[in-house]
Parts: sequence; C-alpha cells; structure tokens
Amino acid sequence: MTYVIHGATGAQGAPVVAALVAAGKSVTALTRKPDTVVEGARVLAAGYDSVKALTDAYRGADGVFVHLPVVAEEDRLAYARNIVAAVRAARPARVVFSTSGAPTAPEAGGAAAELAAGLAESGVSYVVIAPTLYLENLLMPYVMDTVRERGALPYPIRADFPVSWASHLDIADVALALFERGDVSGEVSVGQYPALIGPELASAFGAHFGKEVVFEPITPEEMRASVAPVIGEGPAADVAGLYQAMSALPHRSIVPESSAQELLGVTPRTTGRWLKDMGL
Repeated sequence: MTYVIHGATGAQGAPVVAALVAAGKSVTALTRKPDTVVEGARVLAAGYDSVKALTDAYRGADGVFVHLPVVAEEDRLAYARNIVAAVRAARPARVVFSTSGAPTAPEAGGAAAELAAGLAESGVSYVVIAPTLYLENLLMPYVMDTVRERGALPYPIRADFPVSWASHLDIADVALALFERGDVSGEVSVGQYPALIGPELASAFGAHFGKEVVFEPITPEEMRASVAPVIGEGPAADVAGLYQAMSALPHRSIVPESSAQELLGVTPRTTGRWLKDMGL
C-alpha cells in the first residue's frame, strides 16, 4: 500500500510521513527538490503547478494527503484546481485533505472551499480534516521570545475567544486513522475540547515553563508586522486578513459530534503535552 504525501518535508506533511513510516506503510514523499532525503520514504519531485506531475504521483496510490501551502490566494486557487484535475484523472483510492483552518463552506469561497467541493464531485473516496488554529503558530519568534523574555503570550485574538487548538502532530494521528477508515467521510474536526480561552492557554505555557505567563491580545496588524519577515509580506497580509475576519466570530471551537474524538477515538494533545512533545 502506497501513500502520497504533499509537503513531505514541511511542518504539516513531515509528521504525516513519520506516522505512516512508523506504521510500516510505503510512502511517497512529494517535494520540490528531487535530491531531498526523507527517511523511510521514496522521494518524488512534483509541484502543485503541474497537473501531469500530480496525476503521475497519484496514480495507483492507496492514499493521498494534501494541504494547500501558505502562498497568495490566486496561487492557492490554481493549485486547488490542479489537485482536483489530477485526482479525477488518477483516481487514487482515498484522499485526505487538511484545510489548515481555512473555511470550506461553499459560500465562503476561496481555495480550500473549491478543493473540498472538487473532491466531493470527483467520485473518489475523500475526507476533510478541519482544524481551527494550530499550536505551531505559537512557535513564531514573536510569541515564544515574548513568553521567555517577559512572561506574556501575544496573539491576535480576544482574551475571551475560545479556540480548539490542534497541532500538526494531531493532524498526522488523524490522517493515519482516516487512511484506515474508509467509512468515515465528509468533514472531521480536530482540536481540543472544551476550547481554551487566552488566559487558559497562557496558563498551560506557564505550567510547562514553571513561570507566570499572561495572555496578551494584539491586533492582526501587529501580528502581520511580526510574521512578514518570516513568511513574506503577501502571505502575512493574507493571514492578518483571516484574523481580522475571525475577530467577528464568537469562537473557534470544534463541534464534538463531528470531532476526531467522537468519530475516530483520537484525542488531540493538551497544550502541555504538545510543548513536551516538541521538546520545548
């Protein structure tokens, strides 16, 4: 059984590769550089911009794990269409798509929604993993340096805004389970439940680091300025826009009935467990 993993050397794909390899699965790691070494996996250079390369990679696969990279939305839309075209042509046995927190409702528009709709219409077995916010966002220097230097956790959400945080490690656990559970389709939400508000998140950091940590709300613009040097001006502006839109919502909590806990028996890590697993 062969599983094809997008972004196999990146923050989201690498844990999925590791989980599959640990489970004894045959893995094809998709990367942009053919000379990349991925332990336990066959490496194949295939970019999102080539329908032919994707079709060749997907053909005969028992499973494909896909997520859209953080690039300009115009590029993401093109990539989503290419993925759908390749899935329709190659017809892999199963596709697992992680939204990375982007909305998939048709009325929302955007690349993630278009990809989800395209998979639904493809006739191929598929399932959508729907996290809310990633704990790995908190690894950005503007967050971790502030936690360590002055005991504050800055983030662009309200202090009373509940979030079902999830990690890339949790997504890998859920993806592995979903490759085995072809009976589960539609959308599976992934994240901590009950959801945490900002002071609870900061308290978990404080317990792990053995110091008092307070939550510090910042604006999306302050976040944009902090992350632009790391991810680029365009992607940083897009991310800031998402947080600005999020500020109008009441929460980012998962729905228990459609959660990985309920559907798969897979429970996401607590914040403290995640910090420990990351070696922080």
